[in-house]
Amino acid sequence: MTEAEIRQAVRESLAKVASDADLETLDPHVSFHDQFGLDSVDFMEFVAELQRRLGITVSDFQAVRLSSLEGCLRFLAPAVAASPD
Repeated sequence: MTEAEIRQAVRESLAKVASDADLETLDPHVSFHDQFGLDSVDFMEFVAELQRRLGITVSDFQAVRLSSLEGCLRFLAPAVAASPD
């Protein structure tokens, strides 16, 4: 899976849990909470959606690394590459 495909999966997962978020203004370095007001329940739904879309498992401890687009790309690229198809 390419970085562009991972980026798209993140954007689609965000859109599912934060339908009113303006993803065109997404800053990769700022947390989703700060940009879109995601609360803890929304964030866990986002993580669950990413897991479903990408076929990976993310522990609660690891989930904090998914708080921004940059964090998602850093964590998900190797996680997806290591995941069995």
